[in-house]
Amino acid sequence: MVEYSINGDGIILGRLASKAAKLLLEGNTVNIFNAEKVVMSGHLKFIINKYKEKVELKDKANPENSPYISRRPDLFVKRVVRGMLPYRQPKGKTAYKNLKVYMGVPEGMEDKNDFNLKKGTEVYEDLITIKTISEKLGYK
Repeated sequence: MVEYSINGDGIILGRLASKAAKLLLEGNTVNIFNAEKVVMSGHLKFIINKYKEKVELKDKANPENSPYISRRPDLFVKRVVRGMLPYRQPKGKTAYKNLKVYMGVPEGMEDKNDFNLKKGTEVYEDLITIKTISEKLGYK
């Protein structure tokens, strides 16, 4: 079991989540730093509307049974990675427990950046950070 560290600064969310899920399913531990600086490609208006609908989704019979979508950037990224894992099966549960997502860089881990991914700024024009999306959804 190997521990990987991924710096999410400028990395596209889907690419980051798929690589992290693959590493987790292989039995590794994954730490993702700078979750608020991870980016999504697309127009801000469409992305915000999509996630606002998800956040405001309520069950008519019992609103307490509604799905919960976090507005915090680190939990937002963690939820996307969870969507790429079979989290209801035992192997997915253990893989999900080995995932740690941080906003910023924790002390003692400043020099770790084991796993490099291509930055989104090299490929896409319309990029929105997770921090911007979280703020538009109501995170302060």
